[in-house]
Amino acid sequence: MPQTQGMRWMRRSVRRSANLVAPGRWKPRLVFWTAALAIGVLSVGFARAADAAHLWFERLTTGPGLGPYLPLALTPLGFLACAALATRYFPGSEGSGIPQAIAARHLRKTAERGWYLSLRLAAGKVVLTVVGLACGASIGREGPTVQLGASIMLQAARFGGMAHARGLILAGSAAGIAAAFNAPLAGIVFAIEEMGRGYQARTNGLVLSAVIIAGLSSLALVGSYTYFGVTDEVARLSTDLPLIGVCGVGGGALGAVFSSAVLWLTRRIRRWRAARPRSTPYLVAGVAGLVVAVLGIAAGGATFGTGYGEARGALEGDALPLHFFALKLAATLASTVSGIPGGLFAPSLAVGAGIGSTIGVVLGANIGLAALLGMAGYFAGVVQAPMTAFIILLEMTGNQTNVIALMTTAMLGYGTARILSPEPLYHALSRLVLADAIRRSREIERAAAASQSSEKPSG
Repeated sequence: MPQTQGMRWMRRSVRRSANLVAPGRWKPRLVFWTAALAIGVLSVGFARAADAAHLWFERLTTGPGLGPYLPLALTPLGFLACAALATRYFPGSEGSGIPQAIAARHLRKTAERGWYLSLRLAAGKVVLTVVGLACGASIGREGPTVQLGASIMLQAARFGGMAHARGLILAGSAAGIAAAFNAPLAGIVFAIEEMGRGYQARTNGLVLSAVIIAGLSSLALVGSYTYFGVTDEVARLSTDLPLIGVCGVGGGALGAVFSSAVLWLTRRIRRWRAARPRSTPYLVAGVAGLVVAVLGIAAGGATFGTGYGEARGALEGDALPLHFFALKLAATLASTVSGIPGGLFAPSLAVGAGIGSTIGVVLGANIGLAALLGMAGYFAGVVQAPMTAFIILLEMTGNQTNVIALMTTAMLGYGTARILSPEPLYHALSRLVLADAIRRSREIERAAAASQSSEKPSG
């Protein structure tokens, strides 16, 4: 009897050992870890290419002679080229990329998800975003990095035979944000607050693992850094409460104005496009590019690109021109609705820094602190995700002493925007993406049904 029990114990041990080394058990994990590592590496490469593109544009347009007026031709032509390539070769790459990732989580068919999340589409998104920055577009790379991360993770799910595609899209999106900003906590909160909204506990491990691996690969390549440098300014509630209130309410109101304008213009352009499908994308891109060029020249070049340099300067205490935030907001609006690939995280933070800088000048407050609070209020108003807003700023500025002030400002911005514009921007845009997917799917089904009926023998 003891011998029989011992034999059973040995058999169970052998089976456990075999399960631990079985390819079916380890292959999905290795593929997942490799995908997360790739997200981090590619995010760093994307960031360097984007910075190089904007630097090239600056050098080209700040030279002697006609250099400062070169955007009047370069920017509209660049927008036209990006819109044409996106429409013809990379449909689904337009805009930020976050609405596409959100919509893909709600699509059930693998083929439908592939319309918005594929390696080919992600590559086109990256290239066209870099081209857009080389032409002066007021766009960022963070939203496209989300679509890149989600696309890589979804492809990994297919290759590794992994289930839970929705959770993997969430993990890839979070890894993209973490690697883009070097902000792992922001990536996790973004996944829960902005992407998830139906977040399930079983995705905890996926998101955490993807964020950690992507963050470590980014850290190994570029080292430890804060996206906007380090600010040591501390908000004191006894003296800075008016500044917090004005930045929160004012920033949130302007954020609501921006998101409402994006939605209104996007819907209007979609109606124009339905009536004139061939000419509308190019007309809109050309006009938007010309608007961005004129605004950039009026601002002395400050509104071109991501706005990273202007935001960092404001955080370091250099007051921005009083009109900067209005011109940057308008340039970002034109770039967002133009139909070219590109995100609005970094430009929105630059607009927020401009709002805070202007408020700081008017109230006689510290410019660096006012810029930080303006970024929190405006960004929370645009995306209506207050936790993501203040955690991103905490990680990107290395200032852990302003937690309460940033939380309060972000909540004021969110509350104000929610009153003025009840529709969160990314989720409203994702519904438009879903509507396109449903329409496309029905067209395919009708075409298939028509093909089958034509193949049937008549009588």
